[in-house]
Amino acid sequence: MSNTPDHLSIASLHLHPVKSCAGIAVDEALLIDTGLEFDRAWMVVDDQGEFLSQREVPRLALVQPNLRSNDLVLHAPGMLALHLQLDTVESRRRVRVWDDIVEAYDMGDLAAQWFGDFLGRRVRLARFDPEARRLCDAKWTGPIEALNAFADGFPLLVTSTASLAELNRRLAASGHAAVTMQRFRPNIVLDGVADAHGEDFFDTLAIDSPDGEVVLKLVKPCGRCTIPDVDPVTAVQGHAVTDTMAAYRAEPRIGGALAFGQNAVVVSGFERRLRAGAPVRATLSF
Repeated sequence: MSNTPDHLSIASLHLHPVKSCAGIAVDEALLIDTGLEFDRAWMVVDDQGEFLSQREVPRLALVQPNLRSNDLVLHAPGMLALHLQLDTVESRRRVRVWDDIVEAYDMGDLAAQWFGDFLGRRVRLARFDPEARRLCDAKWTGPIEALNAFADGFPLLVTSTASLAELNRRLAASGHAAVTMQRFRPNIVLDGVADAHGEDFFDTLAIDSPDGEVVLKLVKPCGRCTIPDVDPVTAVQGHAVTDTMAAYRAEPRIGGALAFGQNAVVVSGFERRLRAGAPVRATLSF
């Protein structure tokens, strides 16, 4: 690996307000104890409170959020916009995300009907209870007690432009179209990483913010399921991304799963704002 952790910056920041729905690029985002504010704060569940994702319902990819000062606006093909007030919830309920049963709030019948009509199945929309404490796996976080909202397992996901460029180079060599970073649903995309997947070798990231320094620790390679093969524009599921990554991205640290990006937790800097373009200083893990 020839990469040195010099001259790094945040290429882009991304929020995914509703788990498994489309993401949005933002110029800045507030860092809270569960990651970026409003990231994976809402989640679609079935009648039993089990979460749904693009793995089972690729059509979720077509739901496009827009965060405004007072509300979250959701758009989907053929649907009128759904407006959700940021300061309004309805009844309390418990939901399940992977092995965790989590305290949450139901977002009411209108939201349930909207998602049900679009997805063609009975569902509810839940919002994470900010008072709940969903802990990340200490096997990976060690002494850091990291919290998580409705993300799969960790508060932040870090990738790099270099990693996507290498994947697209390999896709092109096999006659496939290039893909965008939307497929991988990161929070922080780094620019200036010299080698593809150089973020795999980073230990910490120190990021300048207007409020002071933010320090993140990269704790686990992000194993990939079938979601990167879902086209975010059409919701059609293919196999080119998984097939291509299988040739070079099996990660022994996570049982041979295909990895793209690194899960991260916050060491310091809560209640500070991250901004696109901010300088980043990395330390290496070896």
